[in-house]
Amino acid sequence: MDEFESGGAPDKTEDAGQTDQADTALEAEEAEAVELPSLPKRLFDVFLSPGKVMKAIAQNPAWVGALLVGVFLIALQTALTWDLTREMMIEAQRQAALEAGREAPVMPEWFMNVLRYATPIIGMIAITLFTFFFAGVYWLIFSFVLGDEGRYRQYLAVGTHALFVPAIIGLALVPLKVMTEDVTMTLNLGNLLFFLPEGYLSNVFRAMDATSIWSALIIAQGAHSIDPKRSFGSAAVVTLGITLVFALISASFVP
Repeated sequence: MDEFESGGAPDKTEDAGQTDQADTALEAEEAEAVELPSLPKRLFDVFLSPGKVMKAIAQNPAWVGALLVGVFLIALQTALTWDLTREMMIEAQRQAALEAGREAPVMPEWFMNVLRYATPIIGMIAITLFTFFFAGVYWLIFSFVLGDEGRYRQYLAVGTHALFVPAIIGLALVPLKVMTEDVTMTLNLGNLLFFLPEGYLSNVFRAMDATSIWSALIIAQGAHSIDPKRSFGSAAVVTLGITLVFALISASFVP
């Protein structure tokens, strides 16, 4: 009877050990938790410390503020270069009219004034829709095709913060665009490979802007932070591959 009671008694030492292990695991998880920095700090950390900020964003997927800042800065670029855009539109209409053998139409001043304010707004809406779309693309590829962990909101948060790169660099290029009177100027790979003959291949490299490549690498860092089992290198192959695919598609529409 004593032996039966001894064998059936709960092992308090084992239970205590399991409790200690659970507590240790919980403490380790809390120690790894990263507090979300303020929005201005995230803006700088995307450039200075992308690994650190992406880890915080993966754990705290805030995206609204980053999206608003990103689309506002891009809209500001459009507003500051409106005069160049207007001249480019008028010249394009003039060239089309000459090729058609007719006089160039004169755009009413009121219509150009409407475009001045409508163009940045339309740009903000377009950038917002593209951001949501690309977040869905990355989410589907990493989570469903490749089997990584991660929610749509996490990839949306990563994508909106990656938007800081073209927003800030594009704004920095505005003075240079004004000086050169070239509103279409970008930091594309075609500028480095200027020796390539005109054609589809050169159009592909022109469509690959340095800011889009940089953003793709930041998104790769974000994918690694969302699911650490996914290495940064393999994530970069995926994000850069997506960038190349869209460049190939865009180049096919360039005459």
